[in-house]
Amino acid sequence: MNKRRVAVIAGLAAAAIALTGCASGAGDNGGGEAGGGTLTYLEPQTWITLYPPAGGFYPNGGVVNQITDRLLYQNPETLELEPWIAEELPEVNADATEYTFTLREGVTYSDGTPLDAENVVKNIDLFAKGDPDRALSVSEAINNYDRGEVVDERTVKFYFSAPSPGFAQAVSTINSGLLSSDTLDRTGEEFGPGNATEIIGSGPFVIADEKIGSELDLTTREDYDWAPPSRDHQGAAQIDGVNFIVAGEASVRVGTVVSGQADIARTIPAPDEGQFVGDTLSLVAAPTNGVNNGLNLRFGHPLLEDIKVRQAIIAGIDRQTIVDTLFTDSYPLATGVLAKSARGYVDTSEFYEFDQDRAKQLLDEAGWVEGSDGIREKDGQKLTLTFNEALPQPRSKEVVTLIQEQLAEIGIGVEIFAGDQVAQDEAQKDIDTIQVYHSMVGRADFDVLKSQLYSANRNAALNLNNTTGEVTDPELDTLLAQIASVPTVDERQAASAAAQQRIAEQAYVLPLFEEPQVFGLQSRVQGFSTESIGRPSFYEVTLEK
Repeated sequence: MNKRRVAVIAGLAAAAIALTGCASGAGDNGGGEAGGGTLTYLEPQTWITLYPPAGGFYPNGGVVNQITDRLLYQNPETLELEPWIAEELPEVNADATEYTFTLREGVTYSDGTPLDAENVVKNIDLFAKGDPDRALSVSEAINNYDRGEVVDERTVKFYFSAPSPGFAQAVSTINSGLLSSDTLDRTGEEFGPGNATEIIGSGPFVIADEKIGSELDLTTREDYDWAPPSRDHQGAAQIDGVNFIVAGEASVRVGTVVSGQADIARTIPAPDEGQFVGDTLSLVAAPTNGVNNGLNLRFGHPLLEDIKVRQAIIAGIDRQTIVDTLFTDSYPLATGVLAKSARGYVDTSEFYEFDQDRAKQLLDEAGWVEGSDGIREKDGQKLTLTFNEALPQPRSKEVVTLIQEQLAEIGIGVEIFAGDQVAQDEAQKDIDTIQVYHSMVGRADFDVLKSQLYSANRNAALNLNNTTGEVTDPELDTLLAQIASVPTVDERQAASAAAQQRIAEQAYVLPLFEEPQVFGLQSRVQGFSTESIGRPSFYEVTLEK
């Protein structure tokens, strides 16, 4: 363990006490003018699993992105697909039901086994179908999958039961990170904490050590030589490795980087962005290119069945005040359920106008009358809704607290469900526990809207009631499924627009703002970048003295 890392860990343990006046300067970077050394990276939450289809949770994806490669590379600047482990873009038939990839030669996993056609088919078969017996989920990125076929040692072909136009982009995502064949035989539990060093990928870094819930040590793979051709750097990474350290307190993350004891931290709170100015610090706000940070109104719940109640909630929330009060220019006000940079974006901002007089009128028309405590009532029931505190989302509790104050003015009560990530994950599945679900999801493809709201995917609005098994709005599901099942870009654009229109007209979602991933950096870190939805990439990083 180097001296610099010891200093950081000690600083974290002592929290704010150690955050001032104890900077280690450039630290023990161990390299030349711009090379070598170990980077220290601070995460707000610990990872839960390294099974790639679960990489949508940012702490999971942040690790998986360093240790795995994918068949294709989505350029984060252009969002165009490019070759990576596949040496060229796939051959695709006219109705997007057959994809053929030719694999790059000489790629191996860190255990020395080959990344060949048989291994690739084993990867995609597992991710596309899952394995309930091993508690391994289906990847939400892959739709209509039938089977894979080994054509020869370097050629694979995949077949689909219906058009799957998003498959090429799907195999560029973190959800399709390629793993060694032995790793693919593990159970869900064996992808979890305590097993990190046994998760074998072909990426530029290898997990060398793990302290459960607090640290991961990644070391550079010296023989790595198969980066996407378009990347500026080729060959092994130029740093010795990365120390991932979990630092849940934002003040610790900010203070540790500002004082020079760590190199990068994720999720810099908006009020602290101003600290990352000057010659020695910088800020990166990476777009997530998908479904905006927003509120999913669970319309299957009795309190939210009436569209007038949902419209009243939307009219009663002043989104601009929330953004102006809690955030910065890094968080643009949302103009639709999708970010402006997302595939298929449509401006539906006309549906989200703040007008509390109209909100009160809608509630009156719906039969909700103000009670003695100011909360509206109907048939003896209070109009009180429970929102989750979205732990991965920035300032979620403060956002919901402001909404609580705003909705109180029109007679709607708001309760906040607190709890750790495990409790939140369980609660959000139950419509009687969470009626308004605060969330977002990044993916730079048309399918992202389906991922978020389709009943068989994230089901964020609980269109599928997990208790009764009933789908409240089959038309919404049909529109969402269409996005992933029509073969051409124009048809996908039209399908996405139709789904967005229904979501807006039916007042199912109130988008709040476009959520970036905000990183604070010491300026000695050069070459830092993110993949297409904001997960960190340390492959091209160098550490200057």
